[in-house]
Amino acid sequence: MAEAGAGFVEQLKACAVWSWTYLWAVWFFLVLFLVYVLRVPLRIHDNWSAVSMFLNTLTPKFYVALTGTSSLISGLILIFEWWYFRKYGTSFIEQVSVSHLRPLLGGVDNNSSNNSNSSNGDSDSNRQSVSECKVWRNPLNLFRGAEYNRYTWVTGREPLTYYDMNLSAQDHQTFFTCDSDHLRPADAIMQKAWRERNPQARISAAHEALEINEIRSRVEVPLIASSTIWEIKLLPKCATAYILLAEEEATTIAEAEKLFKQALKAGDGCYRRSQQLQHHGSQYEAQHRRDTNVLVYIKRRLAMCARRLGRTREAVKMMRDLMKEFPLLSMFNIHENLLEALLELQAYADVQAVLAKYDDISLPKSATICYTAALLKARAVSDKFSPEAASRRGLSTAEMNAVEAIHRAVEFNPHVPKYLLEMKSLILPPEHILKRGDSEAIAYAFFHLAHWKRVEGALNLLHCTWEGTFRMIPYPLEKGHLFYPYPICTETADRELLPSFHEVSVYPKKELPFFILFTAGLCSFTAMLALLTHQFPELMGVFAKAMIDIFCSAEVRDWNCKSTFMRFEDELDIPPAPQSQHFQN
Repeated sequence: MAEAGAGFVEQLKACAVWSWTYLWAVWFFLVLFLVYVLRVPLRIHDNWSAVSMFLNTLTPKFYVALTGTSSLISGLILIFEWWYFRKYGTSFIEQVSVSHLRPLLGGVDNNSSNNSNSSNGDSDSNRQSVSECKVWRNPLNLFRGAEYNRYTWVTGREPLTYYDMNLSAQDHQTFFTCDSDHLRPADAIMQKAWRERNPQARISAAHEALEINEIRSRVEVPLIASSTIWEIKLLPKCATAYILLAEEEATTIAEAEKLFKQALKAGDGCYRRSQQLQHHGSQYEAQHRRDTNVLVYIKRRLAMCARRLGRTREAVKMMRDLMKEFPLLSMFNIHENLLEALLELQAYADVQAVLAKYDDISLPKSATICYTAALLKARAVSDKFSPEAASRRGLSTAEMNAVEAIHRAVEFNPHVPKYLLEMKSLILPPEHILKRGDSEAIAYAFFHLAHWKRVEGALNLLHCTWEGTFRMIPYPLEKGHLFYPYPICTETADRELLPSFHEVSVYPKKELPFFILFTAGLCSFTAMLALLTHQFPELMGVFAKAMIDIFCSAEVRDWNCKSTFMRFEDELDIPPAPQSQHFQN
């Protein structure tokens, strides 16, 4: 019975929703008909006459106050709507309407229906869109202590958001910890240190982990057998503690490099030991996986330190050796670090060889891959490229290939050209990026702008051709040209990743919501009425009364005229004039 009753209620609700959706005109005329039928009991005629009489007796000061107040309120709403749109990219009134009024009017959640009725192709595109909106670790991220903190000391601004640092803390816990850390006191301390929000607390925990390791090797040696003494003497220090100190405490790249070298010595010993024991059980396998991540991270950061300190060839060698030693660890995207270093050496043939391996249709793309390929093709023709000559004789094959490569790169990430052409100011790149988003564009342009400037004419070719990409992309962006459709979630994620003082680049450019335009028009119109009423009170009073008379019926207008004439006779004590025969008839 209960299920039958619930089903009946759902059917009634569905019928009501259907009626409101398709028969709104019938409902509207029905309401008008009821008002007409009940016009006598409701005394609509008398009430309307009283309202019209009251409006006719209003002074111009009332209209000035009314229009001024309306203009002030609509102006405040306009300012709030504009601020909310600039901050969150949507209209507050529209969002409230969709979130609260739509369910009351029978709005249906499109997710369940679309998911059940979508085809396989739509499902694949949705999965691709979700994967492209995933936040990735920035392979070229800076050092917190030596670079991010120095920026804060100089400018007083925080270059990293809380969301970005929280993602980094999650990455550290994933890469640098395992389930058996509680068996070693130093690793147990570092496991808690990665979860600390306060930077000073993390640094203190790292020092404590190193001190505990030293005290343990000194205190426990006399208390155990000689066969175990040799093992504890070889016990390495905590590598993850050195990593944290190099990332956050070191104030220069040279200091960070020294700490990473100590971390490499400790991490290499742990890796070799766990490599021998990895097949003894799942616990040892987890330790080996953790030690591998630690070792790869240390070597990659050492290569980045060498690149920062000007030892670019040494950095390239370290990166190549690391990619040969651990070819399956693609999550660190070391090839992007290698591409940047090779471009600094102007080894364009080696860059092309790396691109031939990683610019594959089956591998995920990035702005570094797409724009580096475009740079190499632009380099072949950019020094002799001229827009005037190209418009007269047409594009050659090499120039066409360069333009197509630029269009491909711009379609993947349309935010990059404005930073390369210095149409927007750069900021420090975040520790995490969103592919095809503004954060990835900043991270790419921050390191590769110098490489584009080094190639003569490359920026000129980019300036002349990059906007032509948008004529090739279907609009609205339901389909892509060379890639999947541009995801709609980039703006929200970029606002979380990038600091508040940066103006986030939005693509496609959103049109102003209807309510902002409506409130702007309302504010302007009421302000104009208030000004005119204040300057010309008599004329605006006549205009207001004329507008009121237009909406009044002929009978009500005659009654108003009679009442006004009688009141005028009473005030002046004029005897009533005899009515003519024509007026009596």
